[in-house]
Amino acid sequence: MILIGMFDSPFVRRVAISMQLLGIDFEHRNWSVGRDQAAIRDYNPLGRVPTLVLEDSEALVESSAILDWLDEQAGAQALLPRSGPLRREGLRLISIATGAADKTVAQIYERNFRPEEKWHQPWLDRCREQMDNALALLDASCAAVAPKQWLLGPSLQQPDITLACVYTFIAETMALEARRYPALAAHTACCEALPVFRATHVPFFTPKP
Repeated sequence: MILIGMFDSPFVRRVAISMQLLGIDFEHRNWSVGRDQAAIRDYNPLGRVPTLVLEDSEALVESSAILDWLDEQAGAQALLPRSGPLRREGLRLISIATGAADKTVAQIYERNFRPEEKWHQPWLDRCREQMDNALALLDASCAAVAPKQWLLGPSLQQPDITLACVYTFIAETMALEARRYPALAAHTACCEALPVFRATHVPFFTPKP
């Protein structure tokens, strides 16, 4: 299998970490959606990442769809419960986290792909508020679990992976201080200390002020 995309994307990174934790081998193509757009479109007409090319050359797109397929292959080792309240809670946390990442990306694009005189500050303010509200909810969720306990129980699962990838991405691109979301920052630090997280960490560029 081939995983396309750079690990500075939290969406690509959460797929890579999940595959490694599930023991699924893959070839990584460190392609940029800017520099390598044409090559990516050979597999994904949207030219987006992550894209996972299966052994039969079928391509799966969007991290949520890829992770769902990976869990299907993993069976009892899946990184998200198959049903019930814990699955709903896991999906809720994942959705809030990826939503925060989306709002962060919107701010990055506005500041880095448009001339400064054309920045729309009300839009930036709205995205920042949505991002902050999401992080506050995730911080409260992390604070609610017992020390050293993962979000859905005694083992690391997909919500832990996604929250850590997203928070690291936002902290680096938005220059967040850990004290602002202490429980979320501490939870992320526990994840980032694991070898599989260290192996996939690629710092993002510093956005324009």
